[in-house]
Amino acid sequence: MKPAAGAQAPGGAGPRERGLCVLCGLPAAGKSTFARALGRRLRQERGWAVGVLSYDDVLPDVPVDPEGARPPPSQWKMLRQELLKYLECFLTAVINGCQMSAPPDRTEAIWENFITCLKDQDLIFSSAQDAPSHYLLAKTAVSRPLFLVLDDNFYYQSMRYEVFQLARKYSLGFCQLFLDCPLETCLQRNGQRSQALPPEVIYTMGRKVERPNPEKNAWEHNSLTIQSPACSSETSLEVTDLLLTALENPVKNVEDNMEQKEMDRIICSTNILHKTDQTLRRIVSQTMKEAKDEQVLPNNLKLLAEELNKLKAEFLEDLRQGNKYLCFQQTTDLSDVTSFFCNEKDNIVQKYFSKQH
Repeated sequence: MKPAAGAQAPGGAGPRERGLCVLCGLPAAGKSTFARALGRRLRQERGWAVGVLSYDDVLPDVPVDPEGARPPPSQWKMLRQELLKYLECFLTAVINGCQMSAPPDRTEAIWENFITCLKDQDLIFSSAQDAPSHYLLAKTAVSRPLFLVLDDNFYYQSMRYEVFQLARKYSLGFCQLFLDCPLETCLQRNGQRSQALPPEVIYTMGRKVERPNPEKNAWEHNSLTIQSPACSSETSLEVTDLLLTALENPVKNVEDNMEQKEMDRIICSTNILHKTDQTLRRIVSQTMKEAKDEQVLPNNLKLLAEELNKLKAEFLEDLRQGNKYLCFQQTTDLSDVTSFFCNEKDNIVQKYFSKQH
């Protein structure tokens, strides 16, 4: 279903303007409530087609144990990438003005949730009964400016960068909204939910969250931090301006030997990971020696070793998943990485050394 040639959409933007907006922040920061309100306002005031994609609604529930241990990062990464693959199916259909077909290697539950999400927002509808895996685009999806709002925690830059890459691939507008909510408020709201997360999950995410940093990362220049829950009418205008700027300035698809650069980055990352592993092992070993010299009790020595090894394992897993430093740091200097680990290590060590005095 191709839009009529020369059609002009409401709101002063052309029908071929499309954008992706990453809505990020801590759990219970108010992202989903904000996203739904934003979608309604843009449809009513701007006449845009808007799709709010809440990861909590589309991705399957992954159990979290009572102690607050989150699923392996690799599992979350696979689920996020699968959802982005489905989103790309929809974008390809919109750009080419054709129907959308279900990918053959899909996870049925996630795909069905994704389809339901698009149908509920009047972006697609089912094709003929004899073609249940094919979907037609609604007229609004191809005749008006289209903005897709991705609602998730996105607490690592690498998670958001995957969405930016999709925007760059198809020359879409791209922007980020960070909902800044006090940790105490998030914990209070979370406690009122029927399916609350363990508080430790929110504490951990609060320590690890990487806010948009336009000064450091050029690809994050279209970013806005919003204070929650105090979202004013002035904030609404700022958000609209940000979205308009993104639509009017789509990301350019620059293919200056990107594949070779990506291979070089992967090789560099692997080398850094190996060096980091060796360095952290030495730090843990030296710390344990110092603890023995301080005559830390044997039982406490065992607990200290367990905590330090757990910290090292989590830290290396973060690096392995590309969630810290490796994706964005342009140098192989490990001093910053080591410093970050030592700060975390010192917080642990202080508990055990203080017990001796």
